[in-house]
Amino acid sequence: MKKVKTPFYGIKLFTGIALCIIMTSFNGQANNDDKQTVIEEKKTIQFSNLKNQISQVVRMMFQDRKGNFWFGTENGAFRLAGDSLIHIDSIKSESGKGVTIKDITEDKDGIIWVGHSDGISSINGALVTNYYESDGLISNDVWCISSDAEGKIWIGTIEGVCVFDRKNFVNFGLPEGIRDSTLGVSSTKMVHSILKDSKGTMWFSTNAGLFSYTNNRLKSVSDKVGIPTNFVSKIVEDKKGGFWVSTSVGLFHLKGDTLTNITEKHFDESKGTGSIIVDSKGDIWFNCSRSIYRLSGEKITEYRIEEGNYGPLTFQIYEDQQSRLWFVGFGGAYRYENDRFINVTQNGPW
Repeated sequence: MKKVKTPFYGIKLFTGIALCIIMTSFNGQANNDDKQTVIEEKKTIQFSNLKNQISQVVRMMFQDRKGNFWFGTENGAFRLAGDSLIHIDSIKSESGKGVTIKDITEDKDGIIWVGHSDGISSINGALVTNYYESDGLISNDVWCISSDAEGKIWIGTIEGVCVFDRKNFVNFGLPEGIRDSTLGVSSTKMVHSILKDSKGTMWFSTNAGLFSYTNNRLKSVSDKVGIPTNFVSKIVEDKKGGFWVSTSVGLFHLKGDTLTNITEKHFDESKGTGSIIVDSKGDIWFNCSRSIYRLSGEKITEYRIEEGNYGPLTFQIYEDQQSRLWFVGFGGAYRYENDRFINVTQNGPW
C-alpha cells in the first residue's frame, strides 16, 4: 500500500482510556564520593487527579509558527482550535489503526510533520498524507522528526535515519551502537532525537553516541570530546554558542571541543537525564526519574513529584511562544505558572 492522502475533518477530543506505557529510566552509577549535592531548594509537586485530561499519556507538544498548539499522545494527535481540541483522525497506521505520536515538527512551507509508531504523516491545511515502510520509509517505528533549511525531512527510527525530499526516502548512514538493556524498547540503531541548530548543522542523539552533520561531513562528537556513554537522549542549543547534552549518565555542556560534566559538578552520583530545554531566561530545565530540575546559574532547584502521585512523569519539557513552560507526560499536560504547576485539561486553561 502506498502513501495515503485523506482530508482532515477532525473530531472533538474525548477522554481516552489510559494505555500501557513504557517509561524510560536511567540507572546511574555512583562516582566521586567526596562530591556534595548543592541543590539549594527542594519543592514537592502536588497534582490533581487524572480526570478530564488531554490524554492520560501526552508524549510531546509543539507550537507552530502561527501559534497553533499540537499535542502528540498515545491516542493520536490533537490540535487546539480556539478553545477546543480537535483530534486529527486521519493519521492512521497502514492497517487503519490509531497511532502513538512521538514527535512533531514544521517545515519551511508551514507543513506539519508527525512521527509516530506506524510511520510519518504530513498535515497541509486540511490534507493529511500518511507514509509507511511500503513507501520507502526505513522503519515504521519512528521516534523523532526534523526539517532542514531546504525543506527535507529527517526521520529518526529504531532502525536508523532516513531523509525524505517529498519524493523519495534515502537512508542516511550512522554508525551502529549497542542496545540499551535497561529499556523495554531499544536497538543498536536507535535514534532518540534530531536537532537542526542555528547554523544549519544536524545533530543526532543515538545509541552510538552523539553525531553532527554539516557540509556533507558526519562527525562523531562523542569520540572527539569524550562523552562517557553510548546512550545520548537529546541535545539542545543555548544562546551563547553552546549545547546541553542529556545522556544515560547525566547532563553535559558542550562548547567547541570542551565538554563539562554538569551532573558531576552538582550531584554526588550520576543521574541519567531525559528531556531538557534552555528557556528564554537562559535557565536549564531537565528531568530524571520523578524529579524536575532547574539550573539557574549555579543554583539548582529540584521539583519532586510526591510519592503516590502519577503526573506528570515527564516525557517533554517545552516553552511556548509566550515563554510559558509546559511539562507533558504520563498523567497529562501541566504548565508552570507563579511557582506552581497548573493542570491543563481538555477544557484548558489555555
